[in-house]
Amino acid sequence: MATAKKVIGNLKLRIPGGKATAGPPVGSTLGQWGLNMMDFINPFNEKTKEYMGKNVIVHIKVYEDRTFDWVCLGQPVDDLIREAIKLDKGSGRPNTEKVGKITRAQLEEIANKKMDQLNAVDLDGAVKVVAGTARSMGVEVVD
Repeated sequence: MATAKKVIGNLKLRIPGGKATAGPPVGSTLGQWGLNMMDFINPFNEKTKEYMGKNVIVHIKVYEDRTFDWVCLGQPVDDLIREAIKLDKGSGRPNTEKVGKITRAQLEEIANKKMDQLNAVDLDGAVKVVAGTARSMGVEVVD
């Protein structure tokens, strides 16, 4: 019976899709765990070509024997919101300074894309999670 490998690190990185390089943030992060960067960079770039130029979130599990697994979670919700309403950046003061408006339909579209990663049991709950992110960026939710 095979025993489970001991996890010694859980890394979360935000990397431009299809453009990982041995430089920071990838090189410096993987290097400090003693991992072979090219074992990550080449498969990552291959798998994330469709996200070219957009940031993607990657979770990397590092094991005791210097091996690792990784999962690409796609674009972050805040990036999807900015993309949907053509916004450069969120508000520095989201309570008082509104920077845009987003509709229920746009929220549903984002919630559908991210459903498997959100802490929600149904689409309605997922929409509420995305709406909360939008509000925290200073984006007004309209019907």
